[in-house]
Amino acid sequence: MRHGKKVNHLGRKKAHREAMLANMACSLIEHKRINTTVAKAKALKQFVEPLITKSKAENNLTAEKGTHNRRVVFKNLRDKYAVTELFSVVSEKVADRPGGYTRIIKLGNRLGDNADMAMIELVDFNELYNAGKPKKKSTRRSRRSGGSSTESESATTEKEVKQPEVEQQPVEEVKPDAEAQTDDEVKTDDSKE
Repeated sequence: MRHGKKVNHLGRKKAHREAMLANMACSLIEHKRINTTVAKAKALKQFVEPLITKSKAENNLTAEKGTHNRRVVFKNLRDKYAVTELFSVVSEKVADRPGGYTRIIKLGNRLGDNADMAMIELVDFNELYNAGKPKKKSTRRSRRSGGSSTESESATTEKEVKQPEVEQQPVEEVKPDAEAQTDDEVKTDDSKE
């Protein structure tokens, strides 16, 4: 039984496993998504997320902390180009995210050996997935407030959601009518004088 054993050995010795995870992490940072098996994707997620946290600007406020974190990340990745990409491009995208930088999407089974395949990707770099979702505004709610405030908040959010749809359609139709009315009014004013 493997009670309490948290490391998935992936059928490899320690040195081989660390080298494989370092290579996969560098590929993930460079290409923003990779295809692999589900077991390797889960192991990679545990390997790369702490490194992404170390790259964030809030953890590198002083030069000493920044240098230390770069050295720790380089020790794990062993690729200076991946470290540069991580600390410049990736850290800016994930700056406001409190964790959960990667997503695992299962793809089915591989034809050759029927292994479970998955795609692991950096969450903030998937433009197709993130394009449809509006940004959530951060609000603070008081725990003491009653149901009336939540009803008013939901009513305002419904108004906000419905309002752009209503504005977009009539605005295009109203402009020609408004111009026509102003022209008519101008003509009637001229005829009166």
